[in-house]
Parts: sequence; C-alpha cells; structure tokens
Amino acid sequence: MAPVERHAFDITVIGAGVVGLAVAEELSRRYRNILLLERNDSHGQETSSRNSEVIHAGIYYPEGSLKAALCVEGRRILYEACGKRGIPHRRTGKLIVATNAAEEEALQALLGKAHANGVDDMLMLSGRVVRSLEPEVVATAGLLSPSTGIIDSHGLMRALLVAAAGNGVTTAFRSRVTAARYDGVRYELEINGGESLVASRTVVNSAGLQSDRVAALPGIDVDLEGYRLKLCKGSYFFASPAPPIRHLVYPTPTPRHEGLGVHATLDLGGRVRFGPDVEYVDAVDYRVDEARRDAFHESIVTYLPGLAKESLHPDLCGIRPKLQGPGEEVRDFVISEESRLGLPGWINLIGIESPGLTACMAIARRVAELVQPLVG
Repeated sequence: MAPVERHAFDITVIGAGVVGLAVAEELSRRYRNILLLERNDSHGQETSSRNSEVIHAGIYYPEGSLKAALCVEGRRILYEACGKRGIPHRRTGKLIVATNAAEEEALQALLGKAHANGVDDMLMLSGRVVRSLEPEVVATAGLLSPSTGIIDSHGLMRALLVAAAGNGVTTAFRSRVTAARYDGVRYELEINGGESLVASRTVVNSAGLQSDRVAALPGIDVDLEGYRLKLCKGSYFFASPAPPIRHLVYPTPTPRHEGLGVHATLDLGGRVRFGPDVEYVDAVDYRVDEARRDAFHESIVTYLPGLAKESLHPDLCGIRPKLQGPGEEVRDFVISEESRLGLPGWINLIGIESPGLTACMAIARRVAELVQPLVG
C-alpha cells in the first residue's frame, strides 16, 4: 500500500465556487501557504455557474442583515473589479413591476427597504413611464433600479482563480474532504477517504451545497446550530423568439422571498431567459422539467402578455443552498468563526445563496477580518 500523502498549509479554503475563489484570492493578498480544495473537476461547477448572473443592488434583504450589507458593498467592489480586470458586464438596470393596487403597495414598502439598505438610486415609476421604457411590459407601476446589472460569472471566476494562483495559492481539484479532526492546534483534513491528509491551522468552509456536511465533519451539530441546508431547485426557460426588452424585468416579490419570482433576464449576448422558479427537492438534479413551461408562462404573461408559450424552451437549472425551508422566515447568511463551539480557526460560510455572486468579494473581505486575529 502506498504511503498516505501528508501536506501542511496555514489556511485551507474548501470549495472553489465564486465565493471560495474570492476568499482564496483575498486571503492570498495578505498571506502565503494557502490551499484551495474543490471536489469537482474544475472550479464553479455548481451554484456559481447555474444562476441568473445578476449584479444585485441590495433591495430585498432585511435591514441590518449580512445579505443587505454585503450585497451593497459587494456590488460596488464588483463593478470596480470588472472595470479594472476587464470582466464582461453591463449595467442594464432592472424594473420591478406591479400589476395591481396590492402590488403597488408592496413596491412602496420595497422602496423603503431599499433606502434603509443604502440603495439610494431607486425610482418609483408610473405605469405610463414603465411602458415608455419597455413597451412590451404591462404594469400599473414600477420600481427602477439603475445599479442592477449582469456579469459573465465564468469570466469573474477565471479572473479570481488566475489572481489567486498568481499570489501562490495551491489549488487541488477532485479533492473531497471526507473527515476533519481538531487536535487543539490544527485541523487534519482527510481527502478522498484517506487518499491524502492536510494539516491546517485555519479552515474556511465555503463548500456551497456541501457546506452543512463539511461543517459537521469536525463535530458541529448542524441541526442544533441551524446550519442544515434545504435544497431549492430553480429552473430556467429561454425565449425564442425573444421579446425586445432592454432591462431586467422582475415581478413584485413574494412576502417571504423564497425566490424573486419568475423574472426576465438578459445575458451579455442579448438572449432573454426566464426564471428561476422555486422547487424544494431532496436531491441535486439539474434536469429541467418541460412540464413546468405552463406554470412559467402563466407567471410571465402577467407582465409580458405578448409572450407565446411556444417560444419558451428549457434552458438550465441550479440548486440554491437555502437555510430557509418552505414557508419559513427569511434566513441570513451564516459567516461564523467557530471558537464558541470549541473550534477556533474554523470559519463556516453556510446558506450563501443569492446575493452571493454579487457579494462574493465583500464576503471575502469579511472572512479576511475573521482570519486576521487567527494568523496575525
């Protein structure tokens, strides 16, 4: 039997989605001897590459929440990074539309929430003005978010990976963490059932859909701590022929924000995609059920009545790593250094769903603040 390979690093980041990549890149600006582990064959194979690729403004989230603060901060940082690094993106703006009096009241409340979160460029529009901006859209009123945009998420992840590698980060793909033990000084991470062992003083769990499983490895009771994830599938359909829209168009959101409604987004090539919807599932399955077309069309024609059902075609789907279960109250991101649980130097990032893409660089800075007192 071949001897087990043993490696030692000061910091190990588990998960090479967009948040893990951002964390590794940010930490590599300050520290050396960093390892980035990813169980898949390459980076960004799960939630990070299966989403709307929207740069969110920070409108929807509860005042004072991490989601609100890190989205607003992250949006600013992300636009700056796109400009400096040449990452493809576009400030399309977004319209959130109401189709009746009750939804108009909800838009007013949403405007107040946006202002409380520091989003100060929102504009309330009449139905007439909405139609002047988007003639295909039927609405009695709308909220315009000029700072919402779209981004090439793959381009972003490539830029983060290249920068991290340039700063000396070691990346290991096909490396699933299967056990973790703390000896009072450092963590010993077992990779692929004992194929290799990694010793690390600091561990950042940014494992996305696997983050609750990884959190349990050193002995955390994920149910007691409220870290158990619920898998929430979101499917997309694209439109061909596509309606001639110039902005992202969103319906008024549901009260508990399980999702933001079946909305119309643009990609950088001008293609129109609708979604995601909300479907809690027991297992990861990336197939789009064509039978959902009817429900999609029913939602879409409330604000785009000219869209023919036959123009909708299955596209992609993603899985959200939600802490919030069906019908439950909104849950915030978990960004927690676990000294209180007897695990100093173990940092959990759990429930990093939307606006995780927008907030990725702000989350990375928050993690760096947690790491600093641990490694000096």
